[in-house]
Amino acid sequence: MNLLLLHASDFIAPDRVRINDYRFIHLTKIIKLVTGERIKAGLLNGNIGYAEAEQQNNDSIELTVKLTEQPPAALNVHLVLALPRPKMLKRIFQTISAMGVKQLSLIHTVKVEKSYWQTPWLQSDKMNQHLILGLEQAQDTLLPRVDFYHRFKPFAEDVLPGLAIGRQAVVAHPGQGDFCLQQVNSQQPTILAVGPEGGFSAYEVNKFTQAGFKPCQMGERILRVENAIPVLLGRLLY
Repeated sequence: MNLLLLHASDFIAPDRVRINDYRFIHLTKIIKLVTGERIKAGLLNGNIGYAEAEQQNNDSIELTVKLTEQPPAALNVHLVLALPRPKMLKRIFQTISAMGVKQLSLIHTVKVEKSYWQTPWLQSDKMNQHLILGLEQAQDTLLPRVDFYHRFKPFAEDVLPGLAIGRQAVVAHPGQGDFCLQQVNSQQPTILAVGPEGGFSAYEVNKFTQAGFKPCQMGERILRVENAIPVLLGRLLY
């Protein structure tokens, strides 16, 4: 935890919070925060500043807070991702959140098993749990928005063209196009589509190109989705 992420329900006064959940354990057992010490803090979807430990008992800690700074700038990318295997979701949510992605669209494709949509990790409470872990890691407060599209064709024909307007549109697909994001201006809004480990189908790639997307590839090696995402996003960050 590099940032104590606060919720509106934590406040017992305009400038004072009481923490009594997993964050209390981390503050007292891992960080070993003592009275008078400060830690970087931020309000979920709000400002960043510091929290100073004031009072502690066996099951809670109270801190005064001053939050006057803006959170770090978001990564100017909308990520479109074929729904990964459920066991990958936790790590992916943390990764995209830590790297500054604020818009994520999870879509169905021909290589996505329908059972994946039944995973409990897509429930808002469980999903937000891991998005928040990413925010705490990166010292950010702005929770990403996640949208779900269970049918590919309506998404590709009715939603995708609108998402691409005003953005550099790129679809990552093995063996097609230039090296991924080589020609992309990292300062411009970007929409990046990433498929399953075996890539999108030819039909799906065609739908992306019809919507204005340019195919790109990452070379001969086929990476797992959980590894490809930070590589691609890193090229936009740096």
